Amino acid sequence: MSLHLLRCHLQGKTVTASTMVSASGVPYATATRKLAEMQRQGLIEQRPRSRTGRSFSLHPSESMLTFWAQLSDRICRLGQQTFGGTGPGGSDYFFGGSYMGTRGLIPPPSVLPQPLRLPGGLRVLVHGDPTFMVMDALKRQIEQIVGTRIHQRAFSIDRLREEALRNAARPQSRYDLIAVDLPWIGEFVTRGVLRPLDEVMDVARLDPGDFHTAGWRGAHWMGRPYGVPSQTTPELLFYRKDWFAEAGIAAPGTTDAMLAAARHFHAPRRGRYGIAWNAARGTALGHTFMMVCADFGQPLIDMPRIAGGYDADRLDRDTQVTIDTDRGRAAAEFLLELLALAPPDILSMSWYERVRPYAEGKVAMAYGYTLLAPYFELDPSSSAHGNTGYLPHPAGPGADPVAPVGGYVLGIPANLPPERVPEAVEALIAFTSPEAQKLYVQNGSRTNPRYSVGADPEVRRLSPIFEAVDQMSWRDELQFWPRPPIPQISRIFQICGEEFHDMLRGVTRPGDALARAQARAEDTLRETIT
Repeated sequence: MSLHLLRCHLQGKTVTASTMVSASGVPYATATRKLAEMQRQGLIEQRPRSRTGRSFSLHPSESMLTFWAQLSDRICRLGQQTFGGTGPGGSDYFFGGSYMGTRGLIPPPSVLPQPLRLPGGLRVLVHGDPTFMVMDALKRQIEQIVGTRIHQRAFSIDRLREEALRNAARPQSRYDLIAVDLPWIGEFVTRGVLRPLDEVMDVARLDPGDFHTAGWRGAHWMGRPYGVPSQTTPELLFYRKDWFAEAGIAAPGTTDAMLAAARHFHAPRRGRYGIAWNAARGTALGHTFMMVCADFGQPLIDMPRIAGGYDADRLDRDTQVTIDTDRGRAAAEFLLELLALAPPDILSMSWYERVRPYAEGKVAMAYGYTLLAPYFELDPSSSAHGNTGYLPHPAGPGADPVAPVGGYVLGIPANLPPERVPEAVEALIAFTSPEAQKLYVQNGSRTNPRYSVGADPEVRRLSPIFEAVDQMSWRDELQFWPRPPIPQISRIFQICGEEFHDMLRGVTRPGDALARAQARAEDTLRETIT
């Protein structure tokens, strides 16, 4: 009976008392007595299936899910001990490791005690990236958890921003939850797109201390939370460990070392290139320039210096653009050096295109968000599968390594009808819980906003990326200041992406590109955002 209940829970299928009895394989009276006993022990929860409350569905309780997770982990370790093999993450069976590991094991998500009461179902606006697509693939199971239908619309990054702004102009929001890229927080708060969370919920229910610090801070504006991290996905340097080891080259920690390694591996006649990155005109290259500036210790606007970088928590004051500087010029010239070591179609490469040649074994290194790692981590035919190392951005002279934090928060639209807000809050908590985040990882996601999920032994066995990101967070290398969430940031992305694309094409010189980007960004900062 327990196996039937757990299997149906994981498959998103409805279970009733009659189906439990039928699955037991014992006489009716025996099965009903056992079912009542399991309910008294707190192993089974029942949830109303109708408004009258006369019919119920049955679900495993949090206690049953925890016991099952511990048993599953124990069986796995016994199998390794008996039959040999340690799996991809190695074995920590001896010296009590298996017992210690189980304490950090996160069980599957349990159902909400009461199903969400949302006419028409839960409506969610998201980005069309691998993590949100995992959520869509798990739609049936998540619907079982929240107790209502889910309608998810996905857009590319620029179209997502446009749809969120269009939605804010409507009398009532078409969405209960919307995904917001971290740099948009300031603009969306200023334009009245998002509702502050501390107005509609007890923020302590989210367990803020469990989120990666940079991701949680990035969800705030003027000290108030406007979203919950759904993805914390820093941009890292992916590099081929096997190629580097074979050549006797150490993993690059500086921009000079990275350029030297790229030159060593760059062999266009053999179809092999040094490095791939975002160089497509507009938003894509604009992000790259900002992050490369951070590699040289240069923010795009004037911010107070603090430990770990710059203070991007208070950006509501007048700001000055700091593009046309000595470090800005070093970043621009660095892009020109990267251009000479990149694939021939680099000037049209954006978010996904830069990782594809890396996954195909055509480039030695690639800048990429962790959410793109499934393109090679989940593809055994990729030569990069199992051969990839993860580093923060190598640092320029006099600067420290930085892993610029990207990703999305889920927020509640300011114009959501009041009667839908309490249910949207419950959905928000459920979607961003440790249990849900672990479920996404188990089904292919390589983003994780919570320390507890990154510490889960089952998660760590799936990919080295989680331990690497956790270590970067503890070293204070995860930072969101490289893309400061000021209201004008999207326009500045576009400006930098246009001016430096002209520079890479040879239309303008670095000094001219810096001056033009500086002047246009200053004009943008003077514009009023409403």
